[in-house]
Amino acid sequence: MAQQLDASAVEEVGDARARCRFCGAALEHTLVDLGPQPLCESFVPPERANELEPFFPLHVWICDRCFLVQLEEYVRPEEIFEEYAYFSSYSTSWVEHARRYADEMTERLGLAADSLVVEVGSNDGYLLQHFAAKGIPVLGIEPAANVAARAGERGLPTLVEFFGVEVAERLVAEGRRADLLLGNNVFAQVPDLNDFVAGLSILLADDGVLTLEFPHLVNLIEGNQFDTIYHEHFSYFSFGTTRAIFAAHGLEVFDVDELPTHGGSLRVYGQRSGGPRPTTAAVEELDRREEELGYRTLQPYAAFPERVAETKRALLEFLIDAKRSGATVAGYGAPGKGNTLLNYCGIRTDFLDYTVDRNPYKHGMLLPGTRIPIFPPERLAETRPDYILILPWNLRDEIITQLAEVRSWGGRFVVPIPEVRVL
Repeated sequence: MAQQLDASAVEEVGDARARCRFCGAALEHTLVDLGPQPLCESFVPPERANELEPFFPLHVWICDRCFLVQLEEYVRPEEIFEEYAYFSSYSTSWVEHARRYADEMTERLGLAADSLVVEVGSNDGYLLQHFAAKGIPVLGIEPAANVAARAGERGLPTLVEFFGVEVAERLVAEGRRADLLLGNNVFAQVPDLNDFVAGLSILLADDGVLTLEFPHLVNLIEGNQFDTIYHEHFSYFSFGTTRAIFAAHGLEVFDVDELPTHGGSLRVYGQRSGGPRPTTAAVEELDRREEELGYRTLQPYAAFPERVAETKRALLEFLIDAKRSGATVAGYGAPGKGNTLLNYCGIRTDFLDYTVDRNPYKHGMLLPGTRIPIFPPERLAETRPDYILILPWNLRDEIITQLAEVRSWGGRFVVPIPEVRVL
């Protein structure tokens, strides 16, 4: 749904805000400035197409003390997440990723009917359903009421709240502590980082395991993944900074997996400091690799803005040439990353006729900022575009497999990141 923002939702801009949300240091170094942009999940109903839409700076900072990459907070998270348009279950590969995780963690930790699995940012129950099917008690915590309702329909108990110290203390007072506490792609979406991690530390059982999955900052920089930057993602994490944040709240990382999801993610495994599990070689190897690449300094970020600008130029050049030749171009997907890309590049219906998405919640809506219409996937077969711009490029292989029929009319796929490629 399009956002209705009242004046109190917008923070005052001033020096007091430009401080690191983890360590409190003054923010003085820009990573990249993607210009004013709307909230990327604020889809616009057609009847409101002519109304004003709030835009906020998409200006990314680097802290020179702890090297946390971050945006300033312009809008309260309640304004972003209480009515949300992202449903995890519409990605087949992501649901399968969740199923594998549930199988692995059940075996690794010996989870059973006397255990408790808690997911923070549990979305529509895409993951907890796999633990529940094994007879393992679960609890979801999800601030978006419309998304949490889907989990409720699956019989998955879900608290509709923002997680932090207050919620954690209340659950502990009720006698509930997590044997497995997890959050997938929620770490970046927390403006009060210290309150969130302190809450995790409180809710975790004494011998429990915490796992967090999030896109790896090194992949964002090295892979030119600037479109994964948007207002809903307040922070972007290197492994070293993540370890420092954990340590500040009595937690330690004892293992880490490098995953292909979302363009390259980390799954960190945490426990209470001094816990029973030994630190694996993977932890020290990744920490050493980040240091060798320079990610304890500002140096790796210097060339990033020009790579971002060149991607914009290349994509616009492709679209200009395609349209001048009479080709038709449609989009696939309406993800947050796609809206960052389209708004930064100034791509509207003069370049992209429409986009499609599997999520019925988005059908009939317009993309924020660009006002590009969203249709069901069947629209592609009806109009047979010459090119399909894949906006959720991290799901490229899944999407190309789903759209095998595109080859029957000679259609081709375009992937914009890390560089523009026609497949």
